[in-house]
Amino acid sequence: MPSLDLHADPVALTAALVDIFSVSEQEKVIADTVQAALQAQAPHLEVIRNGDAVLARTNLGRPSRVLLAGHLDTVPVNENLPVRREGTGDDEILHGLGTVDMKSGDAVFLHLAAALREPRHDITFVFYDCEEIEATKNGLGRIERELPEWLRADLAILGEPSNGGIEGGCQGTMRIEIRVDGVRAHTARGWMGVNAIHGLAEPLRRLAEYTPRVVDIDGLTYREGLQATKIGGGVAGNVVPDEAVLTINHRFAPDRSPEDAEAHLREVFEGYDVKIVDLSPGALPGLSAPAAAELVAAAGGKAVAKLGWTDVARFAALGIPAVNFGPGDPTLAHTRQENVRAGEIRQVAAVLREFLS
Repeated sequence: MPSLDLHADPVALTAALVDIFSVSEQEKVIADTVQAALQAQAPHLEVIRNGDAVLARTNLGRPSRVLLAGHLDTVPVNENLPVRREGTGDDEILHGLGTVDMKSGDAVFLHLAAALREPRHDITFVFYDCEEIEATKNGLGRIERELPEWLRADLAILGEPSNGGIEGGCQGTMRIEIRVDGVRAHTARGWMGVNAIHGLAEPLRRLAEYTPRVVDIDGLTYREGLQATKIGGGVAGNVVPDEAVLTINHRFAPDRSPEDAEAHLREVFEGYDVKIVDLSPGALPGLSAPAAAELVAAAGGKAVAKLGWTDVARFAALGIPAVNFGPGDPTLAHTRQENVRAGEIRQVAAVLREFLS
């Protein structure tokens, strides 16, 4: 089993974590390694295991609790392992799978877990599995069902990449299908049929002319979106298609409930059969909560909206204010070019150390 030095520079710790293969559903080795390191090097923490998730916490009786959460899994390897390091100092660049999403964030949290013996908030650390695949397998969902008391906190910080800045809340996401029926016929006698693909012209026109909302919530700007992502239809090159399906993704601001978002889409596509095939609610930023406001101040007083969906929504659903805060550029996540700057890792660690101690 690999070993980790939790007292090392979090940059070195990032490199060590990246070199531990942990594609989704294959996290046992990294979970074993993290558990062993915490038990040996952070004796002040209560440490438990749940599946391939590792949980640790202080029990100091502080009046507030902060939860730091990071997933241990990665997307599949894309010719980007092992880690490759170039440069020196804070300008050093770490290249490799998981450097951004999100082993640099995990490294910061593990370093703090060992270093902070007397934090001013009680702290819970959650290193979980299966975030990069379907939501039903997400380790946080299993922990919520089996160990709900471990997810109680006054603030949750998710170490997802945020360019080293605070990202508040997240967008909701909804995927719908619009199905159009036609009548099959030979293309040589097309007038005898009804082309279902042609029937999608009107919903596509509505999409092209759609103006998404721009919403200000707690001083953060959320931009909504409505995009066609897939079209399916047709059975042969000489047959008028009798069925066509248009798939659309809606990203909605967290001031809309899922019910509001659904009603909006049914209004936009009035006259068509709208079927919801995937839905995840958004999360309000919650930056007015005392602990969240303190964190924003420690990070320089600025925060931006999270454009996308993350597991902060799971914490928001539990009534816990939650933010994204981690090193790395999120646009590099899941790419072969994934890389993170050493100075950003150290910056995030310094901000959290100041906030927690």
